[in-house]
Amino acid sequence: MYRTPTDISNRALAALTGLAARRAPVSGGGGSCVEIAAVVAALAAGLGACGGPYPQSAVHPASDMAVKLDDLFDQILWWAAGVFVVVQGILFYTLFRFREKQARRRPREFHGHTLLEIGWTLVPALILVAIAVPTIRVIFEVDRPTTDENALVVEVEARRWWWEFSYPEYDLVTANEMHIPVGRTIDVRMRSADVLHSFWVPRLGGKRDVVPGRENHIWFKADSTGVFLGQCAEFCGVAHALMGFRVIVQDPSEFQEWVGASLLDAPRPTSADGRAGAGVFATSACVGCHTVRGVATAQQGFGPDLTHFGSRLTIGAGILENNVDNLVTWLDSTQHVKPGALMPEVEMSEEQLRQLARFLLEMR
Repeated sequence: MYRTPTDISNRALAALTGLAARRAPVSGGGGSCVEIAAVVAALAAGLGACGGPYPQSAVHPASDMAVKLDDLFDQILWWAAGVFVVVQGILFYTLFRFREKQARRRPREFHGHTLLEIGWTLVPALILVAIAVPTIRVIFEVDRPTTDENALVVEVEARRWWWEFSYPEYDLVTANEMHIPVGRTIDVRMRSADVLHSFWVPRLGGKRDVVPGRENHIWFKADSTGVFLGQCAEFCGVAHALMGFRVIVQDPSEFQEWVGASLLDAPRPTSADGRAGAGVFATSACVGCHTVRGVATAQQGFGPDLTHFGSRLTIGAGILENNVDNLVTWLDSTQHVKPGALMPEVEMSEEQLRQLARFLLEMR
């Protein structure tokens, strides 16, 4: 039994491929083969889109704002489907009813039909009104500031090409992963440190431009725990497509535990490599841009705070899984992993790279 869309699409693709093979001529008639192959390729592309999973699908809402947007989409979809069915029904009826017949006389021609013209003007206008009214209502509702006095404020600063998240309530700063409690309104206030970006977490809410010199906002209340993918949705330079982030929705108690742990200075490394890596970090160019509280403070502050880097899920704003091998690759070949990144590649031996990677991963 084929239980998933992927299974169904693979089964259909196999059937279509077999059909093309049976229909293709053995010799000559190359045009027929090309036409069939083109049809199979087009259908395969369409069926391939049915597979999933879709972690950034806006039609699987996980917050109150996302539900509003999804409901609006459903309303518009049903109106569009109704229009399609009616128009196609009239088209097929006309093709069948007035098809050419040998014994039929030439039909009488006429010009103008007042009732028909009024109908095809009035009906589309009413449909547009039915779509416009809920659309405008939702736009005003999601665009206003939140009225929840208990909302958790998260300040977002977009940079080329990563994200900084600040929690004024806790005097806490982190990067590329926004932790929030489930069931509490989140008031996200956004600004850019350099160029135009766009904040988008499809399953939690709509897009918001992040503009230099201006603060934009978005609010939502997550209704389920989990990790939700976000992405910069406005072209911002060569590494735009690699500017992702995570929103980690936790139970309130787990969120408070995360806050408490994140406010502490970095723990002391427990391994020999970790201790050696702390020395490498403190004496290298890393401290020019990155802070690890309790070890070294950045001289300029251009890069993310790395105090609890080991607890993060990914490296480089969502590019690589956070482990030793990937971290060594990132440190040694930053421009290969993320072309255009403003972080320079460090000149270190293989041993120093592994020591530094071990140190950063022990910062949990």
